[in-house]
Amino acid sequence: MAREEEDDAAPEQAPAVRGGRVRIAPLIAIALVAAAIGVVLGIIIDWFPTRASEQAKSIDDLWDVLLVVSIPIFVLVQTVVLYSVYKWRMRPGEEELDGPPIHGNTRLEIIWTAIPAVILVSLVGYAYVVLTDIEDARAGAQKMKVRVVGEQFAWTYYYPPESPGGKEVLARQLYLPNGREVKFDIQSKDVIHDFWVPAFRMKVDAVRGITTTYRVNTTREGDYPVVCAELCGLGHSTMRSTVHVMNAGKFDNWLKDQRSKAAEEDQ
Repeated sequence: MAREEEDDAAPEQAPAVRGGRVRIAPLIAIALVAAAIGVVLGIIIDWFPTRASEQAKSIDDLWDVLLVVSIPIFVLVQTVVLYSVYKWRMRPGEEELDGPPIHGNTRLEIIWTAIPAVILVSLVGYAYVVLTDIEDARAGAQKMKVRVVGEQFAWTYYYPPESPGGKEVLARQLYLPNGREVKFDIQSKDVIHDFWVPAFRMKVDAVRGITTTYRVNTTREGDYPVVCAELCGLGHSTMRSTVHVMNAGKFDNWLKDQRSKAAEEDQ
């Protein structure tokens, strides 16, 4: 009798599901418009300080390429996320509902894995080309060396002597000729510092016991800040200096005067 009552009972209804057809065209239109606006704003915004080296242009171009590629991807992802939140949000009384079953799509998974992989490898390859280019010395360029020494909390600059075996010229401010390639040999007397000239877009750590290097080709006269970009102690924020990029002839006269003063002090 009990079995017959169970058989006669109506089967329990499965909870309803809510889905619906997704309209792709409006999503694509919104994403394209938002991406275009984002790319335009990303390009026209002046993100960086004045450019004063050849290397800076290559780095700025790399930044622009990264923006052009990454902004549409970001906008696409956010458009899908926001649309999904709006369309499939939980409404009152739907706390127990479940979504429709989802089955894998191998072709789609291959596509959304392959495309990002190709983009990533392309960007890494481009960044590598830029890195090797800005680190290479320019053939036939007029070159000079400056030894940069960091210590808590100051920078000191040493210029090579006029003749081998002579004494280096010491300066508390950095003076450079415009239109020449400069190689910096960077050292530290104590903790790790980081020699950074934002106008050059180049920086590298100064590590005690190690000489690190980088090169720049100056392109613009002016005065630009030198910053320590590595937290090096309580006075880190005061570890500032200035690089004065000047006419090559004016620089040669300045360096000649400094060498004369250094020679007089040794006598």
